[in-house]
Amino acid sequence: MTDPDAGIDNRSMHWPRGKVIGGSGSINGMLYVRGNPADYDGWARKGCAGWGYADVLPYFKKSESYAKGDDRYRGKSGPMIVEDYRTILPLTDRFVEAARAAGIPYTPDYNGAAQEGVGYSQMTRLGRFRGSTASTFLRAARDRSNLRVETRAMVTKLLVEGGRCRGVLYRQGGIDHTLHAEREVIVAAGSIKSPHLLQLSGIGPSEYLRSIGIDVVHALPGVGANLADHYVGFTAFRVKDAVSINELARGWRLGREVLRWMFTANGALTFGITSSTIFTRSREGLASPDLQLLFTPASYDQSRFGELERSPGMTVAVCAVQPESRGTVMARSNNPFEAPAIRPNYLSAPADLRAILAGMRRVRDIFSQPAIARHCVSETLPGTHARTDDEIAGVVRKTGTTIYHPVGTCKMGVDAMAVVDARLRVHGMAGLRIVDASVMPNVTTGNTNAPTVMIAEKAAEMILENGRQ
Repeated sequence: MTDPDAGIDNRSMHWPRGKVIGGSGSINGMLYVRGNPADYDGWARKGCAGWGYADVLPYFKKSESYAKGDDRYRGKSGPMIVEDYRTILPLTDRFVEAARAAGIPYTPDYNGAAQEGVGYSQMTRLGRFRGSTASTFLRAARDRSNLRVETRAMVTKLLVEGGRCRGVLYRQGGIDHTLHAEREVIVAAGSIKSPHLLQLSGIGPSEYLRSIGIDVVHALPGVGANLADHYVGFTAFRVKDAVSINELARGWRLGREVLRWMFTANGALTFGITSSTIFTRSREGLASPDLQLLFTPASYDQSRFGELERSPGMTVAVCAVQPESRGTVMARSNNPFEAPAIRPNYLSAPADLRAILAGMRRVRDIFSQPAIARHCVSETLPGTHARTDDEIAGVVRKTGTTIYHPVGTCKMGVDAMAVVDARLRVHGMAGLRIVDASVMPNVTTGNTNAPTVMIAEKAAEMILENGRQ
C-alpha cells in the first residue's frame, strides 16, 4: 500500500507487486505499448546517450513478433508475440467510430509510424495464455546450464567491498545464503524493490539512511527519488442495446466463455485491460500526445476493488501520460522485510490535473457522437452532477486510481540525482547494474511493459559487450 496521499483525498493505493516468475509482466494488463518516439529522444537530450528513438527501435523489433505492421517499425521473429485485440465486442467498434466522428484520426498501429489517434489495443499473447517474459524469454532459456532459478527467496542485501558490489545476501526458508559474482550483480527488482534494496545496502541518500540506522557505503542522493506513475480518472456509462463484459463474467454466459477459451483460445477470458486506445493532446502547441484514453467495454463496482458491476457498462480511463508529479520510495528502517514507504504525490503538479480534466471533456464529446450515444443510458462517472472543472476534479481525486506504471526511482542520467549511467551501471559503484523500469528518466507515453522489455534487450547486449571487453 502507498502512504495516504493528500492529492487524492488522503487515500492509500493498492500497488500489487510482481513477486512471481516473470515479474510484473506476469500480472499486468497485457497491453503492448512502446511509447512515443519523443519519449526516447527526450532521454537522449538529458544525457542518456544511445537511448534516442532511432537507438532503441531495433531492440523493440528484436523482442517482438507482430504479423501486421510496417517492417520499418515492427519485428516479425522475436519471442514475444504481439496481437491485435481479439475479443471485439460491438461496443469497441462503436467507440472507435465515435472517436473518429469527434475528429480523432484513426491509427492502424500506434506502435508504428504514428502513435497519435484512435486504434485497437495490442496485447502480448501466447495462444489462449498470457505472453509474458516468463512464458517466452525464460521458457526458451530454462535448459541452459548457466541458468539457476531460486524461488521463495528474498534478497536482503547487496554485498559491497572496496567500492565494488561483490554479491548478494538472500533468505530462503529462514536461512541466509550468500552468492558471489565473478563479474557483476544485475538488479532487476522493479521500481519499488530496486531502490529499497540499494538503500538497505547503504547505497542512497546518506543523511536519510543514517537516520534509520543504515551505515552508508556509497552516497547517492537520487536512490528512491523521481518516482513517476500514471494516475487516471474515469468516465463511465450505463449501457443499453449492447453486450458488455459485465454480463459475460457471470452466469451461463461465463460458462460459454470458458468453453470459448478452451476450444477457440478466444473470448472474455482472454480479455486484456482495454480494447481500444486513443493517444491525443490536451491542448494545442504540444510536441506529442500527453493523454491516453483507454476504452473498456466493462464498468467497475466502486465499492469493491476489482469487481465488475452487474449492470451493463463501459468505461474510459483518462490518463495524463506525461505527469510532472514526482514521489519517492524510501526504506522505513534497516529491516529488509518491512515494506518501504511509497509516496507517489499524485496530482501535486497542477498540470497533471489540467490534462486529465481536458481528457474528461474530450471523452464526453466522443460519447455525444451518434455511434456510441445510442448505447448510453447515463453517465455514472464523474456523473451528470459534475459539470464544472472543480466538480469533476473532486470526483477524479476521490475515485481515480493508478494503472500500475511506477518508474524512475533509480533513474538514468548525468545529473546529480541520476543513479545509473547510460549503460545502466550505478554511478560510482563498480560491479553493479540495474535493469528494470526504475531506470527510466521519465515515464513513457503509455503502458510500461514493452519499454521495460526493450530496456532488458538493450542491457543484455551491453552486458555481453562489457563481458567481451
